[in-house]
Amino acid sequence: MADTWITGHPEIVGMSSEGLERVTALVRRYVELGRYPGAVSMIARRDQVVQFETCGSMDVERHKPMRPDTVFRIYSMTRPIVSLGLMMLYEHGLFQLDDPVATFLPELGALKVFAGGDADSFEVRDPARQMTVRDLLMHTSGLAAYNSATPVGELYRRAGLGDPDSTGTLAELPGRLAGIPLQADPGSRWIYGISTDLVGLLCEVLSGMPLDRYLEERIFAPLGMVDTGFSVPAAAIDRFAAGYSFRDGNPAYELADDPRTSDYTRPRPFLSGAAGLVSTAGDYLRFCRMLAGGGVLDGVRIIGPRTLRFMTTNHLPGGQDLAGMGGMGGMGGMADFGGETRREGQGFGLGFGVLLDQTTAQTIGTAGEIFWGGAASTAFFVCPAEELIVIFLTQLRPSASYPIRRELRATVYASIID
Repeated sequence: MADTWITGHPEIVGMSSEGLERVTALVRRYVELGRYPGAVSMIARRDQVVQFETCGSMDVERHKPMRPDTVFRIYSMTRPIVSLGLMMLYEHGLFQLDDPVATFLPELGALKVFAGGDADSFEVRDPARQMTVRDLLMHTSGLAAYNSATPVGELYRRAGLGDPDSTGTLAELPGRLAGIPLQADPGSRWIYGISTDLVGLLCEVLSGMPLDRYLEERIFAPLGMVDTGFSVPAAAIDRFAAGYSFRDGNPAYELADDPRTSDYTRPRPFLSGAAGLVSTAGDYLRFCRMLAGGGVLDGVRIIGPRTLRFMTTNHLPGGQDLAGMGGMGGMGGMADFGGETRREGQGFGLGFGVLLDQTTAQTIGTAGEIFWGGAASTAFFVCPAEELIVIFLTQLRPSASYPIRRELRATVYASIID
């Protein structure tokens, strides 16, 4: 059934059939070794799908094989979508990137910066400057992560900010953050944290619509992304993959989220712009095709080409990479960060990772490639120069369990022969 997705012959678009078989073999090997329960991989070049593979199980406990239309938790692959949603409002002149966030979320105007101590007794100081809207899009807001191994992270958890499955609402988030200091001065460090949840809230404030409705009306419906949203409707639960977590053993995973009882099967009060969406390979391909097409898909323009180029340019000060911006910003190491990218040779735009230098990054690729991944080992990248799209979907947390993303780059780029 996956073959029905193939729309072009590899050699016609400058790719090797034999090389693509190595991509398929790589993914199958992970499944056969008991590392992933199942997976979907998809490769498109010059707007032609040349590889689409499903293997393994979407629900091991129920003996359900992986389907081409399996619904996955995409976690942080939500972030590029929500960031794009906010920049669509930028195109309407509703904000400027250097606007203080407090202009729209006044509860955040008096935030101090953590200056020492622990979660029970700490000192604070005034920030060097206010956080801006661009800081939220870039993860330079000074905000920490829900799971940050820092005193600020502990304060988040004590305030009930344990994870994106919070029972609160986006509108309540600024009030819950108001009494907690920032991890760092805005603009001084790249900290992969909760900033994109506030990007989602800004979408609500500026559009006057709940985030789920805004994304549906402005992005999902126009692009035909029929299976993407913050919950799984009853009619699609049979296609919803089980969620797994890493364990020592064979297989090296265990059930963490049963698709029949998952929170995703019910309306979710906290619409996390950082990690809340579910989607399918076909839906995310449509999003990526729009990116590769300069903001337009099948004659429907979502965002202007210059705005999109602006978003997918490295915005880190002085052209730095993530390593030069303080690494992971005090999150306790790469495991806490989740493995969405290496630090060296990688920049960051407005919601997207950007490959700056493949030799520094020690991974094959092309400068200007945009990408990101999710906590359950999902990943995508779009390379405008090579007219290339790669999507990989599975459901194993944490994403740092295996180096599948770098291995996919090696096998995919080796398949390009023109």
